[in-house]
Formats: sequence, structure tokens, C-alpha cells
Amino acid sequence: MPKKIIYEPSRTLMEFRLLPGLTTKETVLENISLRAPFVYTETDDPKYYLNIPMVAAAMQSVSGVNMAIELAKLGGQAFIYSSQTPKQQATMVEKVKKHKAGFVEPETVPPDMLIADLHNLRNHRGYNTFPVVDNGSRKLLGVITKNDYDYKMHADQKVEERMIARKELVVGVEIEDIKEANKVLKESHQSVLPIVDEKDNLRYLVFRKDIRNHLDNPLEILAENKSLMVTAAINTHDYEDRVPALVEAGVDVLTIDSSDGHSTFQRDTLHWVNKNYPQIPVIGGNIITASGFEFLVEAGAKAVKVGMGGGSICITQEQKGTGRGLATAIIKVAEARDRYYEGTGKYIPVIADGGIVNSKDVVVALAMGADYVMMGRYFARMEESPTEKVTINNSVMKPYWGEGSSRARDWKKARYNQLQFVEGVEGFVHYSGKLRDNLPETLSKIKASMSSVGAATIVELHERAELEVVSALSIREGKAHDIYLPGKDADYSSINWGD
Repeated sequence: MPKKIIYEPSRTLMEFRLLPGLTTKETVLENISLRAPFVYTETDDPKYYLNIPMVAAAMQSVSGVNMAIELAKLGGQAFIYSSQTPKQQATMVEKVKKHKAGFVEPETVPPDMLIADLHNLRNHRGYNTFPVVDNGSRKLLGVITKNDYDYKMHADQKVEERMIARKELVVGVEIEDIKEANKVLKESHQSVLPIVDEKDNLRYLVFRKDIRNHLDNPLEILAENKSLMVTAAINTHDYEDRVPALVEAGVDVLTIDSSDGHSTFQRDTLHWVNKNYPQIPVIGGNIITASGFEFLVEAGAKAVKVGMGGGSICITQEQKGTGRGLATAIIKVAEARDRYYEGTGKYIPVIADGGIVNSKDVVVALAMGADYVMMGRYFARMEESPTEKVTINNSVMKPYWGEGSSRARDWKKARYNQLQFVEGVEGFVHYSGKLRDNLPETLSKIKASMSSVGAATIVELHERAELEVVSALSIREGKAHDIYLPGKDADYSSINWGD
């Protein structure tokens, strides 16, 4: 006999609907906040909060550099995938960190560098502006840009002969606020503002174009040094090599990528990272039971991913017979999370992961107790995903594959410690355009649902939501039905429109 048999079937998100509550002035759309805790920290550091409750999955076909940058600007995070070499992944992290949000920690040059060497450095790095600092210190001496020299004419001259000297520059002293930097720049005729400390040592550069970009992205997620927050996945096999490379590259949060997180391998990984890099929060998972949650939290996980086998390209349940409907998994784990919080005062965020298709699924998952959701297919459709667009039957598509598929595992067995069978498939999704052209509508729908429930925050949604299981006929009734919906190529001439 098995240890336990549960005869009540597990439920999926699509089986539930939210019941409306009282909508008030406090819960109209413009007053609703989607801010959510990203990971637990002892000091409740505001840095570790999301401004939208959505993250992109750690998948080759989803979370590359462009997605990580754009989603961080828009208030979320893309988990840079680990199914690549540590060096390749660290390079991706570095690229995101160098995409500074307003305040840039620049590469400097000495005053005695030859223009020829500067020109080569510029071509290698791709930068057009270099601060000039005193040899052996950060004392600002000037700034040199591509407009300050001609390679053919000035190659043998020194940088100090062509730079704009410090006395001719407008600088900001001890400025930390991007809006204040913007005011100083507006009063100058410069395209860049050096930021110095009280001793005139260089700290940052602020560019006009970066300020405009920053002001256009009020929800962006930033680290202490004004760079974008970066999250990267690791596995339970090569973490002793991978984690140091990612930390050196500037990673802010790590997440263990596994279809089954209730394992001693994940516990060992958590222990090692927490011992050697205690400043880096680690997200554990995936699990689908209360005991799995308790196991990972005791091992040191600062957030936990919930879900197994529910993704559109995941076949774990079919291949192994292990899994659980995501709704039931969220409910059971959220109950364990709340018990843990009551007993310890530590609130561990829960991430719903797998089978979340649209805004309805997002808000139902949140109502059941998730703090935010992880999505793959939703983000794979966007311009910023790492794949190339293809045309199939006159439709623009983008490739999409699971991390358990043969394609993802070609490089090395990182996530799944077996090669006998696959746990994911390959396919295509319809191209949807740029993320910032799609995400606002999704967030608006989530807010509209919360408004109907009478919740102004995700915490209030947890407390006030009432959900009901609906029948298959109820689901059908809630969709468009009993009406002819012609496609874009329909022939209207045969339709009898009546009087």
C-alpha cells in the first residue's frame, strides 16, 4: 500500500473564479498597488520588492539580456537561464548590470594615455565618453568624448591635450537623486554630468538620454549602485563554479532551477550559497507540498517556487506521473507559508510557476496566496525574448521550448540529472510585439479584478478574495458563445444580416 492516497482531485487555476466584493474609492484602478515582496530579508530591504507581480522564467527561449533589461525597467524580473556555461551566463549578467539606470559607474582613462590607445579602447568597449582621472586616484581631471579628437590628426597626442578640463565642466556634488541630477543637467549645455564627492573624486556619470529613460520607467527595479536588479538561475551540479562567477558579475538574487526542489541536492546547494555568499538571497523550488516548502525554508530559501508539470511545454506529469494541479499546490503551500510566518515572523514569498496563461490566471493565483507569478509562454512571445521571429502559415511566430527538452539540454545536463528521457517539448508561439506594448493591458486587467474584489494591494487580495469552483459549463458560459465571430479573412457576402 502507498504511504498516502488523496481521493480529492487537485485543482487547476482554470477551475476557479473570483467572487466580487465591495469596490470603493480606495480600490479604483489608479489606487491599486501591485508591489510584491521578491525575497525575504531580515531587514525587509525595499530593494527586494517587485513593482509588478510577474517574473519571466529561467528559460533559453525567454530570459535573455534584452528581456532582463526591459522587464526590470517595467517593474519585474527575468531569471537569466543556467543552461549555458557559467562564463556565458556571467557575461549576460554583466551586460544587464552595465545598462545603468541613470547613474553610470564609468570606465576611466589616465591623462597621459595616447589618443591612439583611447581610440582603440573606444572601439573595443563601445563607449564614446570617458572621464579622465588622476593616475592612482579617482580625482576628476576632465572628460573626453569622440567629438574631442580626430584619430588621424591627434593619434600621437595625450588625452589631457584634447580633453575638456575639469574647470570647464559643470559637475554634481554628492548627488544621489536622479531628478536632482536632471535639474543640474538642464542648466548646463552638456550631454553628460559627472558626479563627484566632496573631495572631487569621481563617482558616476549621468547622461541626458539615461535620465529620460529613467523618468519613462518609474517602476524600474534598481540595486544599490543604481544599476538594474539582476536575477540568475543556478543548478545543483556546478554551483561551486557558477555562483562565484555570477556574484563577481554583479548578480543580486539567485534562483535554483529544478523541476523537483524537494531534494537533498537543493538543500546542499542552499547551504553552500548561504555559507559562502550570505548577502545573496536564493530562491528555492519547485515544490508542490507543504512539506516541500518547510524543507526548503529550513534549508535557507528566501522565496519558494510552486508548481510541477503545468507549463505549456512541460511534460513532467506525463513522463513521471508526479505533479499536482497548480491551484491546489498554491493553496497548500500558502497555508504552510502562513503557518511559518505566524511561528517565526518571517514571511517567505511564494511564486506560482507553470500553466499561467493570462491575466485571469495571474489574479486567481495571487488570490490563492501567491505573491507573484512566473511565466514562460507569455514572455516568449515578446520582441525581447532571445529567439528569432519566423513565419509559419502566414503567421509570425517565435520558437519556444522547455528547459527539460532535448534542445535546452544539448549543452550539458544542468537542470535534469538524467539523459534517458525529456521533460519538455519544443513548439512555437504567436509573436506579440514589444513587451511594453503588451504588459500594461495585462496589468490593467489584474488591477480591474482586484478592484472588483475590493483589494487595493496583493496583501488585501490574500485577505479578502473569495473563490469558487466552477463547472465546465460555467467556464463555457463565461466565454463568447452562440454568436458568429468571423475571422479576418471571412467572406461577409454570404451572411444574411436581416433588416
